[in-house]
Amino acid sequence: GGKVSIVSPVPQTTRNRIRGIHNGPSGQLVFVDTPGFHSSERKMNLRLRELTLSALQDCELVLYLVDLTRPPGEEERALMAALRGAQDRLVVGLNKIDVQPNHRALAERELAAAFRSPRLHPLSALSGEGLEALLSSLWQLAPEGQAMYPPEYYTDQTPEFRIAEIVREKAMRDLREEVPHALYVHIEDLEMRNENTELWARGFIYVERDSQKGILVGRGGERIRATMRDAEEELSELFPYAVKLDLRVKVRPKWRNDEALLSRLIR
Repeated sequence: GGKVSIVSPVPQTTRNRIRGIHNGPSGQLVFVDTPGFHSSERKMNLRLRELTLSALQDCELVLYLVDLTRPPGEEERALMAALRGAQDRLVVGLNKIDVQPNHRALAERELAAAFRSPRLHPLSALSGEGLEALLSSLWQLAPEGQAMYPPEYYTDQTPEFRIAEIVREKAMRDLREEVPHALYVHIEDLEMRNENTELWARGFIYVERDSQKGILVGRGGERIRATMRDAEEELSELFPYAVKLDLRVKVRPKWRNDEALLSRLIR
């Protein structure tokens, strides 16, 4: 019922393991949203794929979400091969059944060939259709154990991480080609002000080239102001106090090849 992961049409929007906590009558399920599975030899893509595969070892169940608006391709088949060893604890969500045209029949054939008796659950994340059946399947497979979080939690993200992600989501809007992939956000300072009714955050949006900086700043600073305004509005709804941002755009050439930085950003 709350926003946990940022979303965009751009592949690789998710760069970290994002935890979403579901509390229900049967107990607590902790979902770990991972980056997508991309076949690429770039350092950043390799790091994202490594993070996704490591999550398979850490989690007790695997929920594989298939986007039915896209026909299965080589990356989907590579992911199915990686999941084959986890098929006893695998549940498959066939998402976007409400979008036409879709490739449900083709996806079901591919899944039937990849796994023995896969647990398939057609669903629409938008309307909620099929979600209860999916949750029921997960509850049946989930081992018993102690709750990891208090019942009021729906994520365990720090304020710095949540602010950086929302800023990145707003900054990525309508960007094309390499620009969305070439930016990251770092929150430098947090400070409560006005008798603890307002959270002030200072941060930087980093890109790799001056031309990308110009795109993010916009003519006369129009775009960066819109990014700050929209991020402040959404963050003030997420937090129990108003959030104010001071954002600047900086250039950090070739940051996607910086192993130390990638280790800090992707985890």
